[in-house]
Amino acid sequence: MRNDDAPLIGLMSGTSMDAVDAVLVRFEAGRPRTLARHALPLPAELRAALLGLAAPGHDELDRAAQLDNRVARLFAQAVRELLELGGLRAGQVRAIGSHGQTIRHAPSAAEPYTLQIGNPALLAELTGITVVADFRRRDLAAGGQGAPLAPAFHAAFFARDAADTAVINIGGIANLTHLPAGGGPVTGFDTGPGNLLLNAWTERYLGEPMDRDGAWSAGGEVNAALLDRLLADDYFSAPPPKSTGREHFHLDWLDTHCRALGRALPPRSVAATLVELSARTIADACHVHAPVADAWLICGGGVHNRLLMARLSALAGPVPVRSTAACGADPDDLEALGFAWLAQRTLSGLPGNLPEVTGARGPRILGGIYPA
Repeated sequence: MRNDDAPLIGLMSGTSMDAVDAVLVRFEAGRPRTLARHALPLPAELRAALLGLAAPGHDELDRAAQLDNRVARLFAQAVRELLELGGLRAGQVRAIGSHGQTIRHAPSAAEPYTLQIGNPALLAELTGITVVADFRRRDLAAGGQGAPLAPAFHAAFFARDAADTAVINIGGIANLTHLPAGGGPVTGFDTGPGNLLLNAWTERYLGEPMDRDGAWSAGGEVNAALLDRLLADDYFSAPPPKSTGREHFHLDWLDTHCRALGRALPPRSVAATLVELSARTIADACHVHAPVADAWLICGGGVHNRLLMARLSALAGPVPVRSTAACGADPDDLEALGFAWLAQRTLSGLPGNLPEVTGARGPRILGGIYPA
């Protein structure tokens, strides 16, 4: 087997910080074939430490350096367990594409920056596999947002000449990719909160990391006044290119809007309102930026929220809303697959960003390579 044909590993830990998603994939004729998949939950104490680091606080430099290595060790564990599931040795893998764990994303700062931790040098040392990492900062250096990067991958694997398609990834943050029929320019951006606010609200009131299947929020009633306040946030009306994260949408942001109503709301009503916020902002983005889409394809953790999927279907009108599984792509694998694909691009000396999506000055080869 030539090294260029060897499988790759994609690693992703998203804004929700619930698990490390790992995929072992071989690209055959440019198409991904998943050989094994594994989701390694983040230990509760590590997740709490990462969430604490995601907001400004004391002793940040030391905490960030310590967590940088701890995340790398967890990623290495995910790789070892994935290789065991796939029946391969480290030497049979071409490279790991590691997104790392985002702890800050500030593309609009006076000096724009984005920071993902998960020490790639240590990850290469622990696994014995070449690591490609730090994908976002080169796009940011070229004047882009550094996000979303998924549209380039979506374009490579979902674009069809005869179909106009919207691909919507609903993780902690939701993002839209519009793939025009006939191969027109791909567009995309972060639409706003996906699961992030609902997860945090559910953890506060139920002690659970997520509202599984949307069962809790489905029993609540949407509060129109709160929804109107949330929808009035300037982010939603801002034109793309744009990207966002925990720095903008967090529980303090939500609490401020709840208090402004002057009365306490039932927690379940707030949960229902948060689902509606995600559904409305995603649907509004699709109607404006992908108005003639033949289908909305959904991936990411939000695909499992039945209430959210039902609301998207209602808001889409006659446009079918379905999981990417209908196209043979596991909705839980796509982000990790995307970073394996980006690693392959980097190793081949090919750009991985789409300037029309991120706003960068041009195509750029993304990330740094840490040889085994």
